[in-house]
Amino acid sequence: MVRPRLVGIVNVTRDSFSDGGLCLSPGDAITRARELRMAGADVVELGPASSHPDAEKVSPGEEIERLTGVIDALEGISWGVDSYHPETQRFAATRGASYLNDIQGFPDPRQYGELAGFTCRLMVMHSIQRHGPATRVRTDPRSIWSSIEDFFDERIAGLEAAGIARDRLILDPGLGYFLGSTPEPSVAVLGQLGRLKARYGLPVLVSPSRKSFLRAITGTSLAGIGPATLAAELTATDQGAAYIRTHDPAALSDALAVRAALTAYRMRPAPVPEDEGRPG
Repeated sequence: MVRPRLVGIVNVTRDSFSDGGLCLSPGDAITRARELRMAGADVVELGPASSHPDAEKVSPGEEIERLTGVIDALEGISWGVDSYHPETQRFAATRGASYLNDIQGFPDPRQYGELAGFTCRLMVMHSIQRHGPATRVRTDPRSIWSSIEDFFDERIAGLEAAGIARDRLILDPGLGYFLGSTPEPSVAVLGQLGRLKARYGLPVLVSPSRKSFLRAITGTSLAGIGPATLAAELTATDQGAAYIRTHDPAALSDALAVRAALTAYRMRPAPVPEDEGRPG
């Protein structure tokens, strides 16, 4: 099984649901990015605004201001930006971002010509909201896959028609409030995640880390949600996720290393007992 690339999360925000305010200053964000890289993150994602249902609105100008003091200090670290504002995306792409992560899935065809001129990869995310941050909407889990596939059928075709190379695309089905206010839609997606790769042949990213649906399933507080997060991340890995976006790359990196070692041992030929092969 191929090890997924780990995307470590650095929220440069006041109000992120799990770590708001911890990395708002450039110095703290830079330190955290370096810690995540040392902990096993292959890529560091900078989030200049939150996207949960109660998040404050942040202008593109403020997002850019939050990023400016951080990205120039990330030499030697592959990084991306989580923003749906074209101005912020342009700023990041022209300053060396490895990828752009858009929770709206790049909805505006008028932007596609510019995106085609960039070299960074595009993380195209599905959400039931389609526009803006997450909201609290109850969703029928039986309909969630039709929503996801209809979305990607249309969006991938539009991006490719505009000259954006298919191999630059990474698909994210969305989880948590981006699928619905109850756990069932997220469970339905994680339980059949392999459908995305099978249908489109493109790398898939998921981000179950610390999400509300895990807390709803387990009744666990945010502080204790690490084991549930790890279980969801390993399930996604089993189904071929190419990228796992996580707050705790150290835990996932260790779990993947142990599982790889055990799998390799299990695949070895069974040892031949010493008395076999001796002359009778």
